[in-house]
Amino acid sequence: MAGEKLRIVACRILEYLERNPNAQDTLEGIVEWWLLYRYTKGNVARVKEALEELVTAGLVLGRRGKESRIYYKLNPQKPKEISTFLRTKRSPGDDQSNS
Repeated sequence: MAGEKLRIVACRILEYLERNPNAQDTLEGIVEWWLLYRYTKGNVARVKEALEELVTAGLVLGRRGKESRIYYKLNPQKPKEISTFLRTKRSPGDDQSNS
């Protein structure tokens, strides 16, 4: 995964999904509701890139809804891989209040 900020975004998405394993939402919903206090609409491209990386890694599933928007959710078959990703990608100094 390219870039420190992208890694932080990916970790925050997975952390949210670990706390809320039944959650699923679109890119816009993730930016607005899951990452509300950390990101502005200007960071949508970074969140989208992080989601694409997580889907490629198989940690997050993407499903196209009836209105052609993609809904993202945790891959329930990958708990060990998700824990490993978070453990190895999260830095002890990650500041939860910065983007």
